[in-house]
Amino acid sequence: MTDGAASVYDFAAASLAGAKVDLGQYRGRVLLIVNTASACGFTPQYRELESLYREYQARGLVVLGFPCNQFGHQDPGSNDEIATFCQRNFGVSFPMMAKIDVNGAGAHPLYQWLTAEAPGILGSKAIKWNFTKFLVGRDGRVIKRYAPQDAPEKLTQDIEQALG
Repeated sequence: MTDGAASVYDFAAASLAGAKVDLGQYRGRVLLIVNTASACGFTPQYRELESLYREYQARGLVVLGFPCNQFGHQDPGSNDEIATFCQRNFGVSFPMMAKIDVNGAGAHPLYQWLTAEAPGILGSKAIKWNFTKFLVGRDGRVIKRYAPQDAPEKLTQDIEQALG
């Protein structure tokens, strides 16, 4: 779980295809971790996230998408359906993980850690909605948490600073 976790590199997740992804493989990279959904008012952010990924990938940015169906049941599809949707509609090439819970007793350990490291408004640890974003530095520690309505293109300055 999250006990003793010192950085994002202490976690693993499953890819949309079901393969285990050790986040330690991203050591030394800047990560933008986002809980996503396919039928949300913020879903067009996939396009902006892809744009950030393509612009900054060579400098060390990795965007990681984590589909979640906990908010308004806005991502009810299977992992295969989510993969097809993201590719067909937004050309997503950044890594997408298998659908997870981000809140509650069944929350993925990564999200338990992220929300403890970077609480939201008034110290709330809960994720409020789809497309909450976490910027993680090259050291694997959370730099900042962003609200769903924070457009990815508005994160450019923070990303550039994290990339050095």
